[in-house]
Amino acid sequence: MAGLDDLYREIILDHYRTPRNRGELESPPAFESRGHNPLCGDEVTLYLLVDGQGDDAVVSDIKIGGQGCSISQSSGSMMTQAVIGKTVKEVQAMLRRFKTLMGIEGIEPQQGDDDIALGDLEALQGVVKFPVRIKCAVLSWNTLAQALDQAASTGD
Repeated sequence: MAGLDDLYREIILDHYRTPRNRGELESPPAFESRGHNPLCGDEVTLYLLVDGQGDDAVVSDIKIGGQGCSISQSSGSMMTQAVIGKTVKEVQAMLRRFKTLMGIEGIEPQQGDDDIALGDLEALQGVVKFPVRIKCAVLSWNTLAQALDQAASTGD
């Protein structure tokens, strides 16, 4: 198991040292959402560009910025890679799947959620051993959920 832990640690550090999809998008048309973890000071600003409407709308671009610990920043980096090109419905399923992986209670899984492949995000499963760090791992996901709500409320 130590070999797997080392691999997961390397994936997390790689995304922390070389974050993917870092930056900003023009807002509008991108939806801008901000997240903050008051327990540790982590901050995330997320820019989401969605093409189409409803559940079939597609995440055409996503950028993320902010500052924080290696867990929050690498989770955000991995998340952006995982959701780009996916439909809103797929992203919502991935969001539920990731929060379930993190042990977040109150998530109502839907049929097919267990089949969602999380890829590099699986590296964060060890975070559940440290409950105070779970909020770090889900900060970007909560911020993404806010941006998806904004997109849904405008009908774009």
